[in-house]
Amino acid sequence: MNFTEFKYKVSNLKNLDLPGVEAQHKLAPLLRIQELAKLNINAKKPNRAGVMALFYPNKKEITNLVLILRKTYKGVHSNQVGFPGGRVENFDKNLKHTALRETEEEVGVPKTEVEVIKKLTKLYIPPSNFWVHPYVGLINRTPNLIPQLSEVEKILEVDLEDFLDEKNLISQELSTSYAKNIQVPAFSLNGHVVWGATAMMLSELKDLLKLAL
Repeated sequence: MNFTEFKYKVSNLKNLDLPGVEAQHKLAPLLRIQELAKLNINAKKPNRAGVMALFYPNKKEITNLVLILRKTYKGVHSNQVGFPGGRVENFDKNLKHTALRETEEEVGVPKTEVEVIKKLTKLYIPPSNFWVHPYVGLINRTPNLIPQLSEVEKILEVDLEDFLDEKNLISQELSTSYAKNIQVPAFSLNGHVVWGATAMMLSELKDLLKLAL
């Protein structure tokens, strides 16, 4: 989709109700849904993070979405696809500021140039004990995307049409933090399997965009 058309239509997001947990659960493994239902999340005193679903025009004026492939490290999200974003720091004014700051750090997009248009439904991630707060943002030019060497293995520039295409919803056998060799719903984007919390947040974003576009 042409970015000018996208920008005009996506402004409708501000007036739409969020699809919420029901939309997130479309891309959640059944075991994860069952696990979340049993948890007393507040008792775990979770950390908080802010992430950004950032849209921009590529050099052909086609709308793209930024995702990142994280580095391989000793952690639960090693070598997984996610949004730019990260943990709240003491100096952050609020969660939106966290998402903007982390996006600038991880992919090089200046926070002053991003227009934040919507906050999506927060999502709890049991393996890392985080409440993740996703935001939707726009930048009006083709950015020079620069991966943060310590955090980002690769930047993925996903065509909006590919993201919205139902053909890119798949089922994949994976081993997760809570089960081995289970079938999980996922997105296939730019040759990568996107599952887990990121897929759940993308599912709500997709449902919301289909209402707006």
